[in-house]
Amino acid sequence: MAVKLNKKGFEHAKTLIREGQVVRDSRDDWSEHAPSTEELSKALDKGGPAEYSKWFLGVDDEHPDGSKTHYKFPYGDLKKVHRCAVISGESRASQNDYDDIRDALGDLLKRIDKQ
Repeated sequence: MAVKLNKKGFEHAKTLIREGQVVRDSRDDWSEHAPSTEELSKALDKGGPAEYSKWFLGVDDEHPDGSKTHYKFPYGDLKKVHRCAVISGESRASQNDYDDIRDALGDLLKRIDKQ
């Protein structure tokens, strides 16, 4: 799998954090706060790949652009950044040796905790 940092998503997340669009939840909350498959499908259909991609820190070149499987490491609920998603993603990225994504998520977590 060729998963790389989605710089567009990283920049969008930093903007949302600067604007205070953050949910400061606990690590284990992500399973309850993550958007459903249906919500993700609606978001992709409504906003198209360009808008949808802003909510993910990873892109997988082994899957076609514009498909849901192309986007990895969600960091929010399609409205706000969730601290629990950032923590969960950082752990997953570390386990899979996606260092650039892990570092970006670590940066986001510092920004969230600094506010």
